[in-house]
Amino acid sequence: MPTISATTKTTGTTTTGAASTAAAAKTGTTKQTLAGNFDQFLTLLTTQLKNQNPLDPLNTNDFTNQLVQFASVEQQIKSNDTLASLLSATKASTATNALAFVGMSVTADGTSTTLAGGKASWVLSAPRNAAQATVTIKNDKGEAVYTENRGLAAGDQPFTWNGRSNAGTPVLDGQYSISVIAQDSTGAAMTVSTQITGTVDSVDLSGTTPALRIGNATVPIDKVKTMRRPLGT
Repeated sequence: MPTISATTKTTGTTTTGAASTAAAAKTGTTKQTLAGNFDQFLTLLTTQLKNQNPLDPLNTNDFTNQLVQFASVEQQIKSNDTLASLLSATKASTATNALAFVGMSVTADGTSTTLAGGKASWVLSAPRNAAQATVTIKNDKGEAVYTENRGLAAGDQPFTWNGRSNAGTPVLDGQYSISVIAQDSTGAAMTVSTQITGTVDSVDLSGTTPALRIGNATVPIDKVKTMRRPLGT
């Protein structure tokens, strides 16, 4: 009599956020499929044992290996359940920690900040002294509204813009970005990184990584460099 072979297959699913619900549903379906296949396997195995040829009995290694396969798949499903639970717990913990940033004054990597009340501030970070640096500020349409040529010292230094164009005309409040092209004393180009500062108003938890809202600017939490609680709070 031919050996009966029954196999099943499951797909591991890694989820974050709302996808954990879909993972739980899929895992439940996989469990039901596995249980159905296992019941069918036992039925077929029992039938074959009842009707096997006494002179040529079924090799016990065959169905023992298949039992081991079922056990391995079941263990994998349980591992997937555990991983999904850990991911959900980690996301909840990260969200709770991110809420602690609300009301904090932070400095983070970024180019875009809000002009409000005739003031917008950035922090420029030069790896070494820059003999010549061109600072350009653009509006949210990508149009240059202000350009300034200056030197930069090595290290971090604040840069504050008064919200006026090169013609001296006040521009509208809103989002503005900054870029810097710099050269050192030998004329070699150098990269000047930019950071934004401000007080965190709220936290956006809709993405995989919490994002801090500073005015109209959005900053991923992993871009934060420093944070401090404002004096008097």
